[in-house]
Amino acid sequence: MTVTKKIGRPRSFDYDTALTQAMTVFWEKGYEGASMRDLTAAMGITGPSLYAAFGDKQGLFLKTVDHYCASDACTPLVVLEAEEDIGKALHAFLADVIRSATEHESGAKGCFLASSVVSSAGQVDGIAERLNAVTADAESRLTARFEKEVAKGVLPPDFPARERASMLFDLRQGYMFRGRAGWPAESMIAEIPGRVRLLLTG
Repeated sequence: MTVTKKIGRPRSFDYDTALTQAMTVFWEKGYEGASMRDLTAAMGITGPSLYAAFGDKQGLFLKTVDHYCASDACTPLVVLEAEEDIGKALHAFLADVIRSATEHESGAKGCFLASSVVSSAGQVDGIAERLNAVTADAESRLTARFEKEVAKGVLPPDFPARERASMLFDLRQGYMFRGRAGWPAESMIAEIPGRVRLLLTG
């Protein structure tokens, strides 16, 4: 007897694009404010397709957070790590943060995590753990970037790498907040040289 495995119908939509569209809805309306009708309309799929591909609303929300953390949230860090000159690296990092806060391709402003996701911590299982993990990873990578300059002799041996990493992370969050509030990118960009000098002062 031959057993034939039933093959499901292939998806008629792009998974990552649908996630980005769902993220935009959550970004604008928050977890509680985003209805399933809002989500399916933005994603261009039916309710059954959404459940089949992403699970329920909570599962979809967690997947959008993971998608953001794996892409947008890391972009400034990649820029920081790619530039050899620490001054230029810090400038590029902050400029990329400001660009992301004011010119995101989705049309949303600010940081998805700080603007929308954080308000659901304690209400949606799995969010607090994700926020703690992404914060710890970011501060670890920022610290390592300063420590690299200490090892090269560019920064003094007693340079407070971890403290400056925390300061840089807080600056990032501040710019994201200001971007969400509608501050013009030009005024924030103009502040960067002073911020860089502050970060590198021993």
